[in-house]
Amino acid sequence: MTSGKVPAADAHDETLQRFDELVAAFVHLDDSAVVAAFLRDLCTTAELDAMGQRLTVARLVGDGVPYQEISRRTGASTATVTRVAHWLNYGEGGYRAVLQRGRG
Repeated sequence: MTSGKVPAADAHDETLQRFDELVAAFVHLDDSAVVAAFLRDLCTTAELDAMGQRLTVARLVGDGVPYQEISRRTGASTATVTRVAHWLNYGEGGYRAVLQRGRG
């Protein structure tokens, strides 16, 4: 289920297997309430907040909002804004796919 790209140098078989299992778990969920329950069981509140913040940052970057303004609005560091912008523009396409399907 991986993208076919060469994995990062620090990625190993166990990490890739865990990633594939996590992806498969999400693919089989078709009810938003079950997805929400799974995320709440799986992640800490800090992890959920961080992921939600990154999605908000991605939306604002996509809308053309300046990085400093995004940082001010979201509380994300400018380093986080820059990293999210990089993955939005040059990553696997996940942010774009989510943002195109809804407001995110």
